[in-house]
Amino acid sequence: MKRESFKSRLGFILVSAGCAIGLGNVWKFPYICAANGGAAFIVIYLIFLAVLGLPLLIAEFAIGRGSGKSLVSAYNILESKESRFHNNRYFGLIGSYLLMMFYTMVCGWMIDYTVKAIGGKLSDIDADSVAGVFGSMLSGTGEMVGFTIVAVLIAFGVCALGLNKGVEKVTNIIMIALFVIMIVLAVNSFTLDNAAEGLKYYLVPDFSKITENGLGNVLFTAMSHAFFTLGIGVGSMSIFGSYLKKERKLTGESLSIVILDTLIALTAGLIIIPACVSYDVPLTSGPPLLFISLPNVFNEMTGGRIWMSLFFVFMTFAALSTVIAVYENIIAMFMDLTGISRKKAVAINIPLMAVLSMPAVLGYNVFSDIQPLGEGTTLMDMEDFILSNNILPLGTLTMILFCTRKCGWGWDNFMKETNTGKGISFPDKLKFYMSWLLPAIIIVVYIKGYYDYFTNHAVSVRILTMVVALLLLAVTLYWASPVKKSEKNKA
Repeated sequence: MKRESFKSRLGFILVSAGCAIGLGNVWKFPYICAANGGAAFIVIYLIFLAVLGLPLLIAEFAIGRGSGKSLVSAYNILESKESRFHNNRYFGLIGSYLLMMFYTMVCGWMIDYTVKAIGGKLSDIDADSVAGVFGSMLSGTGEMVGFTIVAVLIAFGVCALGLNKGVEKVTNIIMIALFVIMIVLAVNSFTLDNAAEGLKYYLVPDFSKITENGLGNVLFTAMSHAFFTLGIGVGSMSIFGSYLKKERKLTGESLSIVILDTLIALTAGLIIIPACVSYDVPLTSGPPLLFISLPNVFNEMTGGRIWMSLFFVFMTFAALSTVIAVYENIIAMFMDLTGISRKKAVAINIPLMAVLSMPAVLGYNVFSDIQPLGEGTTLMDMEDFILSNNILPLGTLTMILFCTRKCGWGWDNFMKETNTGKGISFPDKLKFYMSWLLPAIIIVVYIKGYYDYFTNHAVSVRILTMVVALLLLAVTLYWASPVKKSEKNKA
């Protein structure tokens, strides 16, 4: 079966950016930026994005384009004879499913709230009522299930149309509409009373917050967000690399995506922070910001219903672009593994994804008593922990080792693929950094992330979880080591 390819360079950039641009750009970045020194944090974050996020993105694209396949096949195709890297081939598929098991549900939330905002159900009500609407949605099993299935059907429906007529065409429209809506919302925020105070809070460096939070914590927060913001580690980007022609070098293409992802995050801050400051609404992070704080802000504005509707349309587009991209990765992996057609892969995965999404959905109502990671946690938190604290960091570590180790693909092969075509070349001088320093940074992010997650738990729990983390790291590093002659002889 002939491999599909993007029709245009713009299509590749927008689809890949759509995968990278997600809810973290909106419900997390503005908060952590404002809480860690505003513009001072932004500078630190951009540095880490350049030295961490960009090279990892290039590596994932190179693996995809070099193999012409998804991650489940790429390691087998590209690895040397002395390699164990193929043992990691299924983690991309597992990670993609895990991400969509809760992200699809959250996309359903966005669609639900878009309908509510347009229908006026969030307008002209007090703050307690706004919070009540969110609580009612989470406890309403039928509502949650229904909108999750709507998200599944829409995203897989787009994927069923194919790469060019479906994923590329629809995502291009979604992303362009997303950019336009964001600009309109940002301009509106600039016109609010006290908007200048909000912009100052966001964009003027506040070094006292860095001192207050501790420089080490601020640096790690910036590093972690730069690491996770592009969604690298489960093969979603490598699949788009496999659809990419060899006309352009990968550094310039990756840089365009990083810039778009960053602009969206920064613009989200320009929308949210001035609005919250203008109306004296607490700036929080996560779902409370989107579903409680911001509706209260919009209800204070002139024409608030219109602005609220536009905002949730924007959020729906941001969520859908990611869901469509990761579903495409899942479908491509299915096709590579089984040889079945796209439509059959879609037909299998629609009911499969609907069922797999139910634990996260029911974790807020029917199974709300199940708190797997401590008091107040849900099944979604457990799924997110397995993905974000394990599969993503270990997946990226595997990719970078694969690209730099002789027993994997190797530095020379990686450089040849990365620098094929026109555009910006990736410097060969970065070999030591890519081979040793970057893997070390990933390991630090991984171990520190585990430690921080369980800081408030009992000592015994913290020790046990750290033992698990180190065992998983040891297995990952073992699979990145060459097969010994004695093992070859036994085989």
